[in-house]
Amino acid sequence: MFTVDKEEIIKGLDSLSKPSVLVIGDMAIDEMVYGTTDRMSREAPVLILRHYNTKIILGAASNAAHNLSALNGGKVSVIGLYGDDYYAPILLNTFKEAGINTEYMVQDKNRATTVKTRISGSCSQSVTQQIVRIDRETIDPISIETENKVLAQMEIAIPKHDAVILSDYNIGILTDKVINKAIELCKKYNKIIVVDSQKDLNRFNGVTSMTPNQPDTEKYVGFFIKDEQTLKQAGRVMLEKTNADSVLITLGGDGMALFENNGNYEKIPVFNKTDVFDVTGAGDTVVAAFTLGLAAGMSKKNAAILGNLAASIVIRSFGCAVTTVPMLKSVLDKMDMEIFKIKF
Repeated sequence: MFTVDKEEIIKGLDSLSKPSVLVIGDMAIDEMVYGTTDRMSREAPVLILRHYNTKIILGAASNAAHNLSALNGGKVSVIGLYGDDYYAPILLNTFKEAGINTEYMVQDKNRATTVKTRISGSCSQSVTQQIVRIDRETIDPISIETENKVLAQMEIAIPKHDAVILSDYNIGILTDKVINKAIELCKKYNKIIVVDSQKDLNRFNGVTSMTPNQPDTEKYVGFFIKDEQTLKQAGRVMLEKTNADSVLITLGGDGMALFENNGNYEKIPVFNKTDVFDVTGAGDTVVAAFTLGLAAGMSKKNAAILGNLAASIVIRSFGCAVTTVPMLKSVLDKMDMEIFKIKF
C-alpha cells in the first residue's frame, strides 16, 4: 500500500514560505474573453457574442511563477521576454499583482508579448464553451543580443535564489546556450534546478529533476508506456539519458511515477478523479509545488506528493489556477483515505 507521512507533509507545508525560486522560460498571459450569444450575424455565418467580461490570467511559464507565489508568499522572480506592444505592460502589471518580481525580465521590441486569447460564449440553457483561440507570439529563435541580455540576468539572479525552474513552451527563450548556462550556474552555486519542457528533453542534461508528462516521455524513450514494466523501463531510460538526479513522470488519471538515480521508485496515485473541470496549467502547478518542496528540504517523494495534491486542487477550476498552503492542508484533512488508499 502506498504510504504518506502526514506529519512530514504538514511540516513541509509550513516551510514553503522560506525558499525563493527563479523561473526562467516562456512567459505569457491568457486573455479570457466571455460573452453570451443568441443569434447569428447577417454579415457572415458566425455567432454574435455580447461581451460581458475579460479576465487576464498568467499562463505558460508565468503560471508556474504564479503558483509559486501563491505558495511561498511572493518569493519568486522571473526571467522571460516581453515586447513593445499593448500587452507588454499588462503582462508586467499582472505579475506585480501576483506578487512576482519582474526586475530580471528582458524586453525585445522585435518580438510580440505572448498572449493566448480564448473567446468563450454561452446561451440560455447551455454551459460556457470556448469558440476560438487566438495566439499572439513570436516563435523564432531569440536574437544573439536578446540571448546575451538573458544570460546576463541569469548571472545576477541565480545566486540570489534557492531553486530554478526552466519552463519551456517552445516559444524561443530557452536556447541551448541559455539552458547550459542555467545548469552550469546552478551547479556552481549549489542550486536546485527542475525542468518542465514540452519537447526536446535531450537538451537538458544533469539537472536536479524534470517533470515530463506521459506522451512526452514516450516520445523521448521511443516506446509506449502500457503497464508497470514499461513504466519502470521508461523511468530508467530517462535517468540514464538525462543524467538527472530524479524524474517525475505525470500520468494523468493514473497519478505520477517518481524515479531517483539511487534506485528508489514510487508510484503515486491520483488524488482527485471526480471533480476534474480543466487540466489546463496542471503541469505548471506540479513543477512549482514539487520544486518548492525540494527547496524547502522535503524528500523527493514528499515533494512529488505535494505536487500531486496541488494539481488535484487546480484541476477543479477552469483555466490556469493556483492553490495555497491553507487549501492544501484542507485537502489533506478531508481526503477519504480508503478511496485514495493512503495510510497515514
